[in-house]
Amino acid sequence: MTAALRPRLLPLCALCLAVLAAGDAAPGAAATGEVVDLTKLRVCADPGNLPYSNDKGEGFENKIAELIAADLGVPLEYTWFPQTVGFVRMTLAARRCDLIIGVATTNELMQNTNPYYRSGYVIVHRPELTVTQARLDDPVFKDLRLGLQPRTPVATLAARYDLLKRAKSYPLIVDTRLVKPARDMVQDVAKGEIDAALAWGPLAGYWVKELAPDLVITPLAADPGHERLDFRVSMGIRYNEPDWKHRLNGLLEQHKAEIQQILAGYGVPLLDEQGRLIQQAGADPDDAATAGQPVPEPAGYRLGDYRAAVPAGLTGARTVDLAGLQALLGKEDPLLVDVMPTQPKPANRPVDAIWRDPERETIKGAVWLANMGYGKLPEAEETAFKDELLRRAGSLDRPIVVFCEPQCWMSWNAAKRALAYGFRNIIWFPGGAAAWREAGLEAETVTPWRP
Repeated sequence: MTAALRPRLLPLCALCLAVLAAGDAAPGAAATGEVVDLTKLRVCADPGNLPYSNDKGEGFENKIAELIAADLGVPLEYTWFPQTVGFVRMTLAARRCDLIIGVATTNELMQNTNPYYRSGYVIVHRPELTVTQARLDDPVFKDLRLGLQPRTPVATLAARYDLLKRAKSYPLIVDTRLVKPARDMVQDVAKGEIDAALAWGPLAGYWVKELAPDLVITPLAADPGHERLDFRVSMGIRYNEPDWKHRLNGLLEQHKAEIQQILAGYGVPLLDEQGRLIQQAGADPDDAATAGQPVPEPAGYRLGDYRAAVPAGLTGARTVDLAGLQALLGKEDPLLVDVMPTQPKPANRPVDAIWRDPERETIKGAVWLANMGYGKLPEAEETAFKDELLRRAGSLDRPIVVFCEPQCWMSWNAAKRALAYGFRNIIWFPGGAAAWREAGLEAETVTPWRP
């Protein structure tokens, strides 16, 4: 395995390993003595590799680096280099920086800290596909069009179970600034071009959250005796720096809960020591729902895993069921706002390329303000959403009904956001368009408004 190409991922073929190791090996023997600059936290990172890192500080490794720098009381400084051949040699080994935030614990090009999370491969699929065993020997996979990357453990298993005939291959060795295979797989599942994607959990979780929160992520079960499907991730430092390693290990233990919350906010599926999916209570209150308890309202917006159990209500808003919504429509004139997410319009699309907006069957008379329920919105989208609500409502006092689908935090977030904008008559309809359609009530097909 090499941290240069995919430090969080998986063992590559022997040929790839040899090539990448040769490209990353530092000239000469390892240096002795510690050369860490303790006046600042110098991090080696990729400038365009979300969800891990980018030069805007938007990745979860950026957030973890900020957490560590704050604890150390020193400024954070980056050395940017694409995670391709030569990454370690040109950054950490060249002493231009002192820390790589995410590397596999099996990496041989550097010394590892203690692992701070464990994740694995997952199946990304649409809700209508039932995956009973989450194992690739499940007969359900025989007839599916699968997306996968060659020379990964899941590709090896797919070959073992004769699943490659209908599979679509996505590149493994890429320039992450330009090509994002996991994103492409998730988009293709959402569009129906493939039935399911077999992807590395942190990448799959992030892109599902960003592009298609209605998709389902199912962790692949262990396949004893065959390929390993989950891996531990640590931080990478130079060899012969025991004091630096000891200090980092202490910080990782001290901030374990905060780091897990950061990871969960990016949709990273975290596994415990037995390889079981952790109920990420640090990021959301779903463990309460699992235990049969009411789901509490979070203090802020929901930041990930948007299709999950929701609170019974929203402070400051009215909450209605189907009968309540029908009664409301009979005596008031509410604005109906569907915020179900959809795929973004592709950026940098060729001028002559045909783009057809997705369609959605929703409550008759509703406007589809797609993607406005994410936990974080760019400032321009915040402004556009507020302006569009006011334009359509006509005043801050008009009733506005916000919904998407059952167990959809997008609608809860969007309703909370509308309250923050100053709208005084917000109604949350947790049943969403599905409850309306299932009751046989009048619906219509719409396309999304885009800011």
